[in-house]
Amino acid sequence: MVLDYDKSESLQNDCTVDEFKYLNLLAEKFPTVQSVCTEIINLESILNLPKGTEHFLTDIHGAYETFSHVLRNASGMVRKKIDAVYQYSMDEKTKRQLATLIYYPEEKLEIIAREEEDLESWYSVTIRRLIEVAKVSADKYTRSKIRKAMPDDFAYIIDELLNEHGAKKEQYYNSIIKSIIEVDRANYFIVAISKFIQRLLIDRLHIIGDIFDRGPYADKVMDAIHNHHSVDIQWGNHDIFWMAAATGIRASIAGVIRISARYDNLDTLEDAYGINLLPLATFAMKAYAGDPCEAFIPVNTPPENVGSTRTKLTSKMHKAVMILEMKLAGEIIRRSPEMNMDDRLLLDKIDYAKGTITIDGRELVLTDTNFPTIDPKNPYELTSEEKDLAEKLRFSFLNSERLQRHVKTLFSKGSTFLTYNSNLLYHGCIPLDDNGDFKEVTIHGKKYKGKALCEQFDLISRRAYYNRDRQDKRSRDRDYMWYLWSGADSPLFGKKKMATFERYFLDDKEVQREESNMYYKLRDDQETCKRILEEFGLDPEKSHIVNGHVPVKVAKGESPVKAGGKLFVIDGGMSKPYQKVTGIAGYTLIYDSYSLILAEHAPFESRRNAIQEEVDIVSTRSMIERATDRILVGDTDTGVQIKGQIEDLNRLLEAYRKGTVKVKSAE
Repeated sequence: MVLDYDKSESLQNDCTVDEFKYLNLLAEKFPTVQSVCTEIINLESILNLPKGTEHFLTDIHGAYETFSHVLRNASGMVRKKIDAVYQYSMDEKTKRQLATLIYYPEEKLEIIAREEEDLESWYSVTIRRLIEVAKVSADKYTRSKIRKAMPDDFAYIIDELLNEHGAKKEQYYNSIIKSIIEVDRANYFIVAISKFIQRLLIDRLHIIGDIFDRGPYADKVMDAIHNHHSVDIQWGNHDIFWMAAATGIRASIAGVIRISARYDNLDTLEDAYGINLLPLATFAMKAYAGDPCEAFIPVNTPPENVGSTRTKLTSKMHKAVMILEMKLAGEIIRRSPEMNMDDRLLLDKIDYAKGTITIDGRELVLTDTNFPTIDPKNPYELTSEEKDLAEKLRFSFLNSERLQRHVKTLFSKGSTFLTYNSNLLYHGCIPLDDNGDFKEVTIHGKKYKGKALCEQFDLISRRAYYNRDRQDKRSRDRDYMWYLWSGADSPLFGKKKMATFERYFLDDKEVQREESNMYYKLRDDQETCKRILEEFGLDPEKSHIVNGHVPVKVAKGESPVKAGGKLFVIDGGMSKPYQKVTGIAGYTLIYDSYSLILAEHAPFESRRNAIQEEVDIVSTRSMIERATDRILVGDTDTGVQIKGQIEDLNRLLEAYRKGTVKVKSAE
């Protein structure tokens, strides 16, 4: 189709050339006056529906079983819907079974099939119950949106059952359920409608960073996020570390392996991502043959396993890759003076003869003095074996298909921050100076602060990753991508240093201390939070900040609600290593059409207990803020987009009626 772009009087009077082009493109999708009117009516009605329910989670750290259960039970919303329908007509035991069936339909059906004497009757009753729970779960959405959420195989049947009304259709309703059972599709239907309910109860999932490290199944968490119907991610420093490793940054690769060894999760690298660690094992066994590497025994190793062959090998690999990381990080720091990280150059501060190190003018005794791969005269130089090892590991990370797929998901669904429905989401902090102002940070010779700083780090990371195969390009971007892991002015980190070397080689609490930056001293100040919200274009009176990164010490009385309700810190320790600090097992912030609710979760026993014993996560729900009027779609960011679409459609409708744009199809 050739459009007429001559400067006719009607075109000049009604719209610009660019608007004319756009309206003609829009007309391809809505080719008649009736189709435009129908869509306007549809969009106007959507604006008056209640907003969907958002769930906010953070600091998952590979705790897949807990994460998966929280998604399956929608942070307690499934049980809430069951209670809404059957509060007085169903006993507690039956409610627990119905809830568990919705959470884990495949596994629970296997158990029920062995235990139920009259399975057909159970199917008939249960399908009816699931339909009722689905109805209350779907009651605030359009039929169009509900249909899109339905599983393809049973979409027509579920639609009919959800919308059956009155006694006249009772026989029809019963015949559908009877047919499902008779053709032996009851199990498949129950699985489908259970997952449909799960999907309806989380309209939008927000992950506020730190999916990786510590726990063993970050890969499974990433699979779940990759397949989720509506999710966004705000990168944490542990996420960017893995993203940098997948970019081929050698210091990050060594660091990722070190943390995996520290928490005895090397299986995740080898089995889940296909990373070949044999070169590291061979190198470590040779370089540290007589070294017990006691400081590098994985944390939480049972005493009976300390002397095992596996633990000894892991400890040697741990130490070998830690020294490699220190050397490779040193290369970045020395060629990047604007990072101001010279205090992290420690290998050249060691007196190798005396077994001491000088830090901040203090001479400290090292707890480990065996450094067979370090040349005291040139401590940051890699040995020939280390050079070979670093390249082999880099090749393996760059060519891990599953890791690259997961990292692409982090880029496509993630960012350093997000503003969404009057909430500002970020993992770590917004760097502030000693006066509490937004701190200026120099990157590539230019200064950035506040929102612009976060955006610049986001851009740098994307450039670094998508130029990962071009070693001659964007090398400075790769350096700054590494910096995001532990740099003092990284919005993903928020401390003045990461005391990695000190924790391994010194027995001194003072030098091991990691001081938080000014943000963490001021985040409980309401005015500071309001200035941050304004910086990111949000109304400081109506908006909130949602933060992760630093575990809330609930056991010591710390509250996740800061600055008079302006900021929520929702790191409650989903990963088990943190639960000794927090005293709980995670938070979910829930934002529905009425209120903001904080769900505090008790530790999750196991998937097995959840299925067999019907043990759910015990969650305590606290109302943080309740809206005066119910929040509608029209009040949200989605509503702003819809209003823009309506405006465009009205413009097209006017153009059709004036003849400025030709109707593309017969009415």
